[in-house]
Amino acid sequence: MKLSQFKFKLPEDQIALYPPKFRDECRMMVLHRKTGKIEHKMFKEFLEYFSPFDVFVFNDTKVIPARLYGNKEKTGARIEVFLRRELNPSLFLWDVLVDPARKIRIGNKLYFGEDESLVAEVIDNTTSRGRTLRFLYDGPHEEFKRQLYSLGEAPIPDVIRRKRPVVEEDLERFQCLFAANEGGVIAPAAGLHFSREMLKRMEINDIKSAYITLHCGLCNLDTTDVEDLTKHKMESEEMYITRANCEIVNSARDAGHRIVAVGTTVQRAMESACDTLGHINPFEGWTNKFIFPPYTFNVAHAMFSNFHFSESIMLMLVAAFGGYENTMEAYKTAVKEGYLFGPLGDVMLIVD
Repeated sequence: MKLSQFKFKLPEDQIALYPPKFRDECRMMVLHRKTGKIEHKMFKEFLEYFSPFDVFVFNDTKVIPARLYGNKEKTGARIEVFLRRELNPSLFLWDVLVDPARKIRIGNKLYFGEDESLVAEVIDNTTSRGRTLRFLYDGPHEEFKRQLYSLGEAPIPDVIRRKRPVVEEDLERFQCLFAANEGGVIAPAAGLHFSREMLKRMEINDIKSAYITLHCGLCNLDTTDVEDLTKHKMESEEMYITRANCEIVNSARDAGHRIVAVGTTVQRAMESACDTLGHINPFEGWTNKFIFPPYTFNVAHAMFSNFHFSESIMLMLVAAFGGYENTMEAYKTAVKEGYLFGPLGDVMLIVD
C-alpha cells in the first residue's frame, strides 16, 4: 500500500471543534466489512449489534495536562513545552517537545507559573524539537506532579487548537470516564463516546468489559513522509495488559463470543500481545507496531473508531480491519453525509 492511497478531501467545517453536549449523542456509521453495507445510526444504538457475554476492550490510559508555557531565562521569551513522558521520577526528568525549538539549547532554564516558582533546566537535545528537562524541585514527587499539572492544559490536537482557544473544560471532555492509568498525551478517542448510561446499559445486557493500557503518544496523529508504507517507523508507546484482563478476553473468545476493540490503540495493543491462537498475553513494555493493509487481525471481531484525517496512520489501521475498498468508500460517504471528523467527532462501528 502507498501513502497516496489514503488521501481524501475533507471540508474544514467537518472537523469537530467541540464534543457533543452529552458524550453518547454523536452519529454512528456502521460498516459491515464482509459485504461493504453501510448503515447510519446514532451511537446509542450500538447495543443492537452485540450479544450477552461479548467483551468490549477499552484503553484506560489517563490523559495528562501535557501542554504548558514557560519563559526563557534572560530573554523572557514565551516557550511552549509539551510533556511527552516522565523519564525518571526521582530525578524529575521529562522528555518534552519545545516550540520555538531554535531558541532552546542545553543549559537554558525555563520558568513556569505566574510567580515563576517552577524551574526546569534543559540537559539534552533528543530531536529537532525534542529536549530532556530536569525540573529543579526540592520536595516530594507527588507534590511536584500536582504543581506541574496545575500549570498545564488539555493537549487537544493542533488541528483543533488552531481554530479555537483551549478552555478549562477541555481536560474533562478529552478524558474517558474509565481513565485510570496516567500517562497518555492523546485521548483514545473512540472511548470518549461511552457515557455512564451506556456503560450501565452494557452491564444490564451482560456485555463484559476488559481494559488495556496504552499511553497514546503524538505519533497517533502523525502522517508519514514515506510513500512506501513498509518503510514507516512507528514511535514506541508504553503499554500494559494484566493477566486478569487477558483471561476475560481469552475465555470469551474461546466460548465463541465476540471481542470488540474500542479504538485503534486497543487494536494495536492486542495485536502486539497476541499469539497465533488469538489469545492475548500479559504484557508490560513498549510497542511500535504499525498496522496497515493487508493485515490479518488475530483477536477482535468488531471495532469502534472515530473518523480520522487524510493520510493518518489511524486511518490505515481502520482500513486494514474494515478492508481498504470498504473503508475508503465509507469515508467518501461520511464526507458526503456530513459526519464530523477528528477526536471530538462522530464514530464508526465496523462489524462482520
